[in-house]
Amino acid sequence: MEDAYARSVSEVLDFFGVDSTKGLSDSQVDRHSRLFGRNVLPEENRTPFWKLVLKQFDDLLVKILIVAAIVSFVLALANGETGLTAFLEPFVILLILAANAAVGVITETNAEKALEELRAYQANIATVLRNGCFSILPATELVPGDIVEVAVGCKIPADLRMIEMSSNELRVDQAILTGESCSVEKDVDCTLTTNAVYQDKKNILFSGTDVVAGRGRAVVVGVGSNTAMGSIHDSRLLMSQEATPLKKKLDEFGSFLAKVIAGICVLVWVVNIGHFSDPSHGGFFKGAIHYFKIAVALAVAAIPEGLPAVVTTCLALGTKKMALLNAIVRSLPSVETLGCTTVICSDKTGTLTTNMMSVSKICVVQSADYGLMINEFSVSGTTYAPEGTVFDNNGQQLDFPAQSPCLHHLAMCSSLCNDSILQYNPDKDSYEKIGESTEVALRVLAEKVGLPGFDSMPSSLNMLSKHERAAYCNHYWENQFKKVYVLEFTRDRKMMSVLCSHKQMDVMFSKGAPESIIARCTKILCNSDGSVIPLTAAARAELESRFRSFGDEALRCLALAFKTVPHGQQTISYDNENDLTFIGLVGMLDPPRKEVRDAMLACMTAGIRVIVVTGDNKSTAESICRKIGAFDNLGDFSGMSYTASEFERLPAVQQNLALRRMTLFSRVEPSHKRMLVEALQNQNEVVAMTGDGVNDAPALKKADIGIAMGSGTAVAKSASDMVLADDNFASIVAAVAEGRAIYNNTKQFIRYMISSNIGEVVCIFVAAVLGIPDTLAPVQLLWVNLVTDGLPATAIGFNKQDSDVMKAKPRKVGEAVVTGWLFFRYLVIGVYVGLATVAGFIWWFVYSEGGPKLTYSELMNFETCALRETSYPCSIFEDRHPSTVAMTVLVVVEMFNALNNLSENQSLLVITPRSNLWLVGSIILTMVLHMLILYVHPLAVLFSVTPLSWGEWTAVLYLSFPVIIIDEVLKFLSRNTGLRFRFRLRKTDLLPKDRRDK
Repeated sequence: MEDAYARSVSEVLDFFGVDSTKGLSDSQVDRHSRLFGRNVLPEENRTPFWKLVLKQFDDLLVKILIVAAIVSFVLALANGETGLTAFLEPFVILLILAANAAVGVITETNAEKALEELRAYQANIATVLRNGCFSILPATELVPGDIVEVAVGCKIPADLRMIEMSSNELRVDQAILTGESCSVEKDVDCTLTTNAVYQDKKNILFSGTDVVAGRGRAVVVGVGSNTAMGSIHDSRLLMSQEATPLKKKLDEFGSFLAKVIAGICVLVWVVNIGHFSDPSHGGFFKGAIHYFKIAVALAVAAIPEGLPAVVTTCLALGTKKMALLNAIVRSLPSVETLGCTTVICSDKTGTLTTNMMSVSKICVVQSADYGLMINEFSVSGTTYAPEGTVFDNNGQQLDFPAQSPCLHHLAMCSSLCNDSILQYNPDKDSYEKIGESTEVALRVLAEKVGLPGFDSMPSSLNMLSKHERAAYCNHYWENQFKKVYVLEFTRDRKMMSVLCSHKQMDVMFSKGAPESIIARCTKILCNSDGSVIPLTAAARAELESRFRSFGDEALRCLALAFKTVPHGQQTISYDNENDLTFIGLVGMLDPPRKEVRDAMLACMTAGIRVIVVTGDNKSTAESICRKIGAFDNLGDFSGMSYTASEFERLPAVQQNLALRRMTLFSRVEPSHKRMLVEALQNQNEVVAMTGDGVNDAPALKKADIGIAMGSGTAVAKSASDMVLADDNFASIVAAVAEGRAIYNNTKQFIRYMISSNIGEVVCIFVAAVLGIPDTLAPVQLLWVNLVTDGLPATAIGFNKQDSDVMKAKPRKVGEAVVTGWLFFRYLVIGVYVGLATVAGFIWWFVYSEGGPKLTYSELMNFETCALRETSYPCSIFEDRHPSTVAMTVLVVVEMFNALNNLSENQSLLVITPRSNLWLVGSIILTMVLHMLILYVHPLAVLFSVTPLSWGEWTAVLYLSFPVIIIDEVLKFLSRNTGLRFRFRLRKTDLLPKDRRDK
């Protein structure tokens, strides 16, 4: 029943055909169970394991590598090759792909736990009226129409419509659903609000929320998926995960690279058609196969096999850095997404605020000797921890607050006129509440004031254990005063009173709404000397003015009073609640976290807009926004602060304009949060959503990066990409800076790998065009791509963060990894790498002292060696020295190129290798590994290499070092001529670029 909140009690009962005094009959229960279903959240259809495995291979570059491995395997069989070397290349390729797939499957199977954890918020049992009798049943057996009794401490088992109040009031904590910082009062009256949101439905008890005060009866109107909690579950199921900006760029790059690879492979094969019939191949068909193998080697060279592993490793290293900043990353790609975040939609309650009601201001009457003199105190501390101090009007700390008569009586009244419990949880190392948050705030206040008569109060209390400290002062007052009788809070009185006995004196303490308490007061307690004076009309007006000013500051205000009653009185009635003595006013709020203001300023400096999203009312939310700096230097909030209903009433065009200026979005429910994220994404914003409650889960899942609080619900954490361990909004700023640095480093190592692979492609292409023997074997290319490229590329991820990384605006989502002038630069480097490798190969044949010293013409006509007389054996063309020299040149030149990537534009003389010792270490390790395959015989056989002489090493260094000089010249041009800005390609950038740039 979707509109139960708008129907009267009788209409709802008639709809389900139930008698509120008897409940449903067994036959009705069976019928309703078949009609409405069970009270459970449905299981998610999980992806089969085999589909998860296949999904990891659904990538164009991966498919090309698989085809290359299969073709290599088939050609090896066709040529009759045997042994390990024949099948090493396809085996290594498939091994790499299997490892990548395993990582992907593990990540995906661990990611989706939120739907299971959502069930933890369903109640296990319920007290149900059936066949005229109450019984306790499993909550899963509830059906619409069941009459359920609820009381303090119980979790609501389904969506219920209130039908009867069994106490003066019934209050529910529904923060996990709506984000409201205070508990909500429920009643039985129907709601007449049009387009009512969850907060407006005062007669509905939502599944999974908690009763914190009162008792009542309600009828079940929604079960399973047809509850507010069920709608969150369904919205999670319908949501698809968007690819991150870097993933999109890498996918686009993969498509681009695939086309280039296909074109070059076909070109190499076609260019050499004339060589198919060369006698050395043994026929046209075998010649075609030979050059087809060269094309396969070219494909292997062009694809950076290690790129996925290096990207994953770099992001994983980034997660470790972020963990030190208390940002725990659950999804690796989200590390990079942080770098281009343009909007943070931050939940207010529990994220920007502590979600712990705290007394922040006290107002008492100091004296009336020379006219009424009001004194205000401020109280520090923003959590339930009994840690904080009291300050006077001038900001001076009170060393002994309990020696002030009014503060002394405030502490007594706060402790005794109170039904809540404050306790320490050692497992979570935090103080927790049981009961109303406003009452717990008063208990914490009593602890901060301390006890009278002790010179070391309240500082000496810090010597106690946290368990003892939680309620030490409260227990003291409860031991001094015995509670005799309690008058519960009622809506018409708006106050609560308790009769206490102390030795030969009986006292009634009262607390409640200021207008109700002050109206019943006739006297005032003076803070200067503890005297009691009459409450005059002028004093009453002044006190009423003060509590209204508390309201202007969005403080929840309570007044406290006491009255001495005749000794021996055992009961009190409403008639006794008059002639009270006014003690003081306390103002409390869900306080903002102290570090949030600086974090907000840092976001603004970094070009990141923050939108505060809350279920609280507009005025309270605006007050918090003022405190945290969201409305700094603004007198008028129009166009920046909207309630959900106000925003929905706007025409579509005005909604788009409002989204561009919005800073506060209040009175929202879960669907509004998701709608806000989608609307911002439609404007090409990269959206980060923070939250901690069950109500935040759909929006966290939908956002480009969902950020949950460490103290939040398990549902929110599982729906998020990142968890803030310290619940500190400021940690987001540090994480964004780290995300930007990681992206910059990611670009550097991607560019490094691209230039390296360009070099390999140029090497094979030039060798094929010149008609010289194969320069590098496919297995050698694999070794270079995976080991000698991979280690330095990973180490580049340790490049230091730029000092001004948070002063730049967020990068555009469509920004290509490599474009324009940068691509030209790395093309130049890549061409040199390829030419140097070919030059090393030719050098050994033509100039090396240990080589045959052939002429260039003899080298190009190597295929006809067997058909003519030569002064050298034809087996010289199968010697492993030339390919070893070429491979070593390729490795060493790429090590020098890795040093070039310490900075995009800064010279090596400015940013020296010392700035990244990890890179230096990786270069040393790479060279050690290369030495191993050269000088350890079994490995040398496996990779078709041989040890080099000192003369050959000298040639390698001469050919390799110029890459640093070339890149230094290109960097100089970038810094000093502005060429990088003037360089343009006529049509499009060589690497694909998203057209949706903002």
